[in-house]
Amino acid sequence: MESGMVSVDRWTADSQVYFLTHLHADHLCGLTSKWSRGPLYCSRITAKLFPIKFPDFDLSLLRIVEIGHWHSVSLLSPSCGSYTDVDFMAIDAHHCPGAVMYLFRGEFGCTLYTGDFRWESTSERAQTGRTMLLKAMKDVKLDMLYLDNTYCNPTYCFPSREAAAKQVLNIISSHPNHDVIIAVDTLGKENLLLYISRVLKTKIWVWPERLQIMHLLGFHDIFTTKTSVTRIRAVPRYSFNIETLEGLNTIRPTIGIMPSGLPWAPKAFRGKEKLPSESPPVLLHNRWPTDVTTSSTSSKPNGGSLSAGRDDHYIYTVPYSDHSCFPELQKFIEFVMPINIKGIVSSSASNVDPLYHFGSLCRIQQASVLLCQRLRNKRYEKVGVINMRSSFGCTGTMQLGRKRRKRQISSAGIHVSRVRLLRRERQGVKIVDTDPD
Repeated sequence: MESGMVSVDRWTADSQVYFLTHLHADHLCGLTSKWSRGPLYCSRITAKLFPIKFPDFDLSLLRIVEIGHWHSVSLLSPSCGSYTDVDFMAIDAHHCPGAVMYLFRGEFGCTLYTGDFRWESTSERAQTGRTMLLKAMKDVKLDMLYLDNTYCNPTYCFPSREAAAKQVLNIISSHPNHDVIIAVDTLGKENLLLYISRVLKTKIWVWPERLQIMHLLGFHDIFTTKTSVTRIRAVPRYSFNIETLEGLNTIRPTIGIMPSGLPWAPKAFRGKEKLPSESPPVLLHNRWPTDVTTSSTSSKPNGGSLSAGRDDHYIYTVPYSDHSCFPELQKFIEFVMPINIKGIVSSSASNVDPLYHFGSLCRIQQASVLLCQRLRNKRYEKVGVINMRSSFGCTGTMQLGRKRRKRQISSAGIHVSRVRLLRRERQGVKIVDTDPD
């Protein structure tokens, strides 16, 4: 898609329409209450929560995108000066309330922007999103995938959120006489808190802004701002550190739980240092703590096990993440089979360019590999013919020269044929070949 037409989670570019995937702060940089550049498309839940983040925002600029339905907008093409239709669909990203992926299609081809997402295979909600995406892409092939590469590193292989939630519950249950504080962001981890409340049959304390969000999401009888009615509190992530826990323990026995896909080191909790949210993350060390005092373990997809860890006398870390881990990213790419991939997270020390790990799964690479193999086989057949002829008087020098010529012809043929293959795959859509001849 040409620049100047659509922007997703980018608020400084000059575009005709803008799309928001969800309301986490790292996707809002540049967006303010005084926004007036153009219409802003988002999910219904995001629109409902919008006034909390941007109290004076002109809500007439919001355009609600219903999940699972195609929408269309006519935009001016900067290159040809005429209008073209852009179709788009929002798909549940399974990340936080209101978070969606956007699938775009038009004369430019087909593009998928995941935003932050979790591609789990165990939950019914994830299966619904998978079916929706498969149906939407039934008659098109994906040209470009903009991928949440927060954990695009083989180091990261953590359990489903359901399994991680059970780890959290085991930790709480093993400390019946302790107060418990759980670090969360302003939005996200709602299902974890609801699970704890339901199983333990208790309310959970949240701070006032969080309570307002919970009420907007429809949870009225589960959360409270009265500390006297519960021993479990969900606190802002930035207020979660060892110093705070030590202070609380001078009053009552208290433990802290950090649910995150990141392996936080103890020094991250020391003092008043603020903890960043999961995206973009800061890598502190590359393995999970294993000195666990509870038996809360879960199976890794690759057959190993991953446990909740204890980083300090007072703090536990649990691999509960709203982002896809490495094996889930691989399964997702195998599912959508894009021609090309680009990561949307560039500031994380824990991710790698998706093409480094997944380039071989892209259709352009698959086409090239198959083509190379066919040309290689043909070259060997021709070299075999040359060898047979050499026994009838061809010299070794002539044979070598012919091999080199065949190799040069094959190398040149790969580039041309790859473009032809891509044109065939994209059913007549023109591909501009920018590589040198």
